[in-house]
Amino acid sequence: MVSIRFARVGLKGQPEYRIIVADSRRSRGGKYIEIIGHHNPRTRPSTDIVNEARALYWLSVGAQPTDAVKSVFNRTGTLARFERMKKGESVEALVAEAEANKVTVDPRTNYPSPEAGKGKKAREAAKNSEA
Repeated sequence: MVSIRFARVGLKGQPEYRIIVADSRRSRGGKYIEIIGHHNPRTRPSTDIVNEARALYWLSVGAQPTDAVKSVFNRTGTLARFERMKKGESVEALVAEAEANKVTVDPRTNYPSPEAGKGKKAREAAKNSEA
């Protein structure tokens, strides 16, 4: 069976995920059929980029998304467009709609550093001075 799932990439402690189409018997980092997008949970809001045309194609031929990928597809509207495609709307119109509704997020927007005096060391020092 073909599944749509995450493949982890990135450094230790800095995860990023590719959204891949692969045989369900393969390992998470093993051989895959195609990359159809990526997900970066370290940005606010998380960055979800999906190649809509390829995702709709793989869903139409029976590929099963994992629960994590389903949540990404729900956020990007891919599953709703897939339901509309099953009812007869054209793929080209749906892909054009997805391109028009695409939200741009700066991928460099990491979690902001705390303000001066609000960091972990300052909290621990205040905690120790109270005790």
